[in-house]
Amino acid sequence: FFLTYGDGVSDVNINNLLKFHREQNKLCTVTAIKPEGRFGILDVDGKYVRSFREKGKSDTGWINAGFMVVEPKVLDYIKDDETVFEKEPLEKLADEGNLICFKHNGFWKCIDTLKDKIQLESFLKNNTAPWMIWKENSNRSQI
Repeated sequence: FFLTYGDGVSDVNINNLLKFHREQNKLCTVTAIKPEGRFGILDVDGKYVRSFREKGKSDTGWINAGFMVVEPKVLDYIKDDETVFEKEPLEKLADEGNLICFKHNGFWKCIDTLKDKIQLESFLKNNTAPWMIWKENSNRSQI
């Protein structure tokens, strides 16, 4: 089944995500993205700033974008309602070699701040929402 946190939007192709998951024969596939850096980087020498630059995607690692394909057996990794999915279940799946990632280089944005909300609402208002790919392809294939 597909699983998402519901606090982000993306143009990830879920048909390709599902195909990738099925080809790997693992229990869980997470979509991995390299987010844009939120803060500038200081090159510091003692108390002196030697250089400053805006942080780019190359300065970040891959993160879980929150779009996943999960085999029902993964539910066995959840002990109770107190289980944090990103802790024991995903960590155990990773330790077992049953957690893989589908690398996505397209659009992704989480909604963590008022600034994020305003930006995403602007996309909608201007009819330029990059995650609304179904508008571009009315003949989308069935999963």
